[in-house]
Amino acid sequence: MMSTSEATSSPLATVGQPAPEFELQGDDGATHRLRDFRGRTVVLYFYPKDNTPGCTQESCDFRDQQAAYTQRNAVIIGISPDSVASHQKFKSKFELPFLLLADPGAAVAQKFGAWGEKNMYGKKSMGLIRSTFVIGGDGRLTAVYRQVKVAGHVQKVLGGLAG
Repeated sequence: MMSTSEATSSPLATVGQPAPEFELQGDDGATHRLRDFRGRTVVLYFYPKDNTPGCTQESCDFRDQQAAYTQRNAVIIGISPDSVASHQKFKSKFELPFLLLADPGAAVAQKFGAWGEKNMYGKKSMGLIRSTFVIGGDGRLTAVYRQVKVAGHVQKVLGGLAG
C-alpha cells in the first residue's frame, strides 16, 4: 500500500516509461499535444528563460544541428515557462526553425521532473532545471538528460539518436 506522500509526489520520468502527455500553446498560436508527434522521435528540451545566455546558446545549437536531427526523423521542441509572445520574439530574433511551447505554470516541466530546487550562488530557489527528454515514436522515453550543461549537449543528444 502506498503512503500518502508517495501517492502525491510525482516520480521522475525515466527511460522506458511512457512520456507524460501534455497540451501546450506554441509560438505559432496553435495548441500542441505530445501525441500529435507519434511515429517520430521527439527531442523535448526544457530551458529556463528566453533571451538569456545559456538558453540562447542551447537553442542556437539545436538550430544549427536541425538538419542532422531531421535526417534521423527527429523533431525538436523547446519548452519554457515564458509566454507565447516571448517565444515568438525569441524565435524570430534567433531564426529558430522549431516549435517553442509555453508552459507558464511549469505544470509540464513538473510532470517530467524538470522543475525543482536550484542553487545559484548559494541562494536556493524553485525553478526550471535544464533537461532534455528523447521520446521514441511509440511515446516512450528513450533518453533522459538532467541538469544539462549547454556546451556539447546538442551534439551528445544527436549522437545518442539512431541513424
